[in-house]
Amino acid sequence: MRVLITAGPTYEPLDPVRFIGNRSTGKMGYALAAAFAAAGAEVCLVSGPSALPAPAHSAVHLTRVETAAEMYAAAAAEAPAADVWVFAAAVADYRPAHVVAEKIKKAGDTLTLELVKNVDIAATLGQTKRTEQFAVGFALETTNELAHARDKLHRKNFDLVVLNSLRDAGAGFGHDTNKVSVLDRAGRVVTFDLMAKADLATELVRLVLARRAAPVTT
Repeated sequence: MRVLITAGPTYEPLDPVRFIGNRSTGKMGYALAAAFAAAGAEVCLVSGPSALPAPAHSAVHLTRVETAAEMYAAAAAEAPAADVWVFAAAVADYRPAHVVAEKIKKAGDTLTLELVKNVDIAATLGQTKRTEQFAVGFALETTNELAHARDKLHRKNFDLVVLNSLRDAGAGFGHDTNKVSVLDRAGRVVTFDLMAKADLATELVRLVLARRAAPVTT
């Protein structure tokens, strides 16, 4: 089994010094890469900027990228040959329209930035997903969590979507723990209580393998 995983943030440069990014550390994606490898899979891990070391398992092949465009290019190259796709990265939705060659100097009381939309990696690749491929997405929400996650599940052609909320203590960016609910296309929801991300990754891999063996077509 070949697995493609995206992890971590993307950094969208403003100038040689500054960038637009987010608080993702990549911990959940890296834990999933290790768990899939432990289950016998060959894993391509496409990681945005992260302080985490490369996973030690020899079956995990790490590709480091910085921007959403670079992540898309790396993921698109691997996706056709992968049996399972896991989109755990927190990809920047927008990037600066213009990247300045020199450091932007402070001038005036305000600074206006023009942003343009990045490619939606999961949605774009989801349009090419074959019937035998299995796609898992992540949704980090702060309001109307279940509704937003269900919308993402169908709009991006996922088979499962993993929902975390920043309102849950110990879950989300930066923590070594996470608490999630997993939604499928039949409307079923499986909830995992707060646990270490490494343990949660093992549980999620078990769930993915079970659902892949008995797919939902609705």
